[in-house]
Amino acid sequence: MLCFFYYNPSHFPCHLVLISGSSSGRRSQTTQLYNSHKMPKKLLLVDVDCGLDDAQALMMALAAPEVEILGITCCFGNTTAENVCRNVLRVLQVCKRMEISVVAVGPLTNLALAAKMDPTLPKKINKLYIMGGNMEGRGNRTVCAEFNFYLDPEAAYIVTNEFTCPIFIAALEFTWENSLTMEYFRNWVEQDTDKARFMKKITAKWQQKHGFVSYDSYAMAAAIDESIVTEYLECAVSVELHGRYARGMLVLDTEDKWKKQQKVVLMKKCNLEKFKERLWAALQ
Repeated sequence: MLCFFYYNPSHFPCHLVLISGSSSGRRSQTTQLYNSHKMPKKLLLVDVDCGLDDAQALMMALAAPEVEILGITCCFGNTTAENVCRNVLRVLQVCKRMEISVVAVGPLTNLALAAKMDPTLPKKINKLYIMGGNMEGRGNRTVCAEFNFYLDPEAAYIVTNEFTCPIFIAALEFTWENSLTMEYFRNWVEQDTDKARFMKKITAKWQQKHGFVSYDSYAMAAAIDESIVTEYLECAVSVELHGRYARGMLVLDTEDKWKKQQKVVLMKKCNLEKFKERLWAALQ
């Protein structure tokens, strides 16, 4: 039996997190040395049957500034796979790596299934950033539904109704209203880098109706730097499942008629200069 626990290192860069103790000064010096030389990080996928020595090895990796842990897989050995997962969570907790944010930029199928398999999952997520849904009943897949929510409305319903973590949504209209110019897009892909040449090649036949809209990048940018989004709307939401025309549409309760305790945060306005800087840097 193999279970998988995913840790997002970008939320807590290893070289910025120091574990307190008698050797904290020594770790700080190591961190400063690493930062001054700007050495590339070693990417690790760690497979454990987490007993005492596994915990020690894992804590060593978490404290190493030159290491980025991409994921931790848990297998039976010292104890059952379930206990191994619990032990790994204990290690992450003591190393202050428990606040994991999730960015979902496709249909929400995996998140919904994961929550059904483990009902405690929504409580383990620090923040959830979603690109999907709509705020004004306008769609790009059907008349009333956005692409991601329409492809799996039941999953979108589960996530928006059953997840208790803070949810931030970059809806379709938000991305349209904060689009960039095609002039920016052309300059963006004309940078003299391999990344830019790759992007120019894969977007050669990409048709845009609303200017340059990098739909999923808005949710990612907000997860990286929340100050990029400058205005929000907070309200309860749900997803229409049975409508003849509106299946998959995100429904907003702006007047709080449902009296739902759980609210989501819908992005409304964006600091486009900061957003453009993030996109530009992505191809450098």
